[in-house]
Amino acid sequence: MFNQEQILLLIPLLASLAVVLLVLSVTSIENPIPSEDRIYKDPIPFLMKPLWPLLNLLSIPAQYLPVTYILWLKDKLKQSELIYLFNPEQFFGLQLLSCVLFSFSTWVCLNVLGEHNINYIVLAGAVGLFLPLISLNDRRKNRELKIVKALPIYLDYITMGVQSGLNFSGSLIQATEKGPEGPLKRELMIVQRDIRAGISRLDAMRNMAERLDIREITSLVSTIAQAERTGSDLGESLKIQADQRRIERFQRAEAMALKAPVKLVFPLVAFIFPTTFIILMFPIAMKLRDVL
Repeated sequence: MFNQEQILLLIPLLASLAVVLLVLSVTSIENPIPSEDRIYKDPIPFLMKPLWPLLNLLSIPAQYLPVTYILWLKDKLKQSELIYLFNPEQFFGLQLLSCVLFSFSTWVCLNVLGEHNINYIVLAGAVGLFLPLISLNDRRKNRELKIVKALPIYLDYITMGVQSGLNFSGSLIQATEKGPEGPLKRELMIVQRDIRAGISRLDAMRNMAERLDIREITSLVSTIAQAERTGSDLGESLKIQADQRRIERFQRAEAMALKAPVKLVFPLVAFIFPTTFIILMFPIAMKLRDVL
């Protein structure tokens, strides 16, 4: 089934896997995996349920990671709205699981092709290790764009509520009831929950700004704090914020439109121009071949 070269390549892989499993087994004896209480967490995705016990097992080595990395990963999970699905240790276990799956899949493909280059396996493992982080960063950026896009709409709702006589909390309730679905609506509902729990309005907004770490949200919270401190008209301040956010959104769309031609240069040069050249030159080349 396996030739001698394949066996020689398989031996170090199996030996490394055996060492990893041995370390995990010893660690799990000293630190058994606690049972999870997921009452207040998001349900596990259907495709991940079979792999969840393995993911919990692979999360054990995360206790040896630097605290700074765990805190950084926790902030990224909060900003990506995945903190209710994974904790930082489980996400690191997902990284290790992805690394193992990529390495094993590459090894199988290399054996099918008759190649025996271990560098490809190491490279695939590195890609698998960092792929969850790349996906996490993409999710965070998409969520940030949705929040910034919806912010002027919610500011308009809150401004109308404040100017019509409601207090800020009442205006916030009206905005979340009538505003569009999305991550900003969920964040504002968390703010309402914090206010009902006894946290001050300003502290609840500051907590949201800290969770999101978005410049526009931080600016909004600073405006609310300044209006509360100086006693100025909150409705007028929110109206100015809404107009400013709307102008910034338009400017951001203009900037993206200006960047589009630059981004089209590579596909044109690499794919469209060569294909057009081949289509035009093929009949000419055939006629020249017949003549010569």
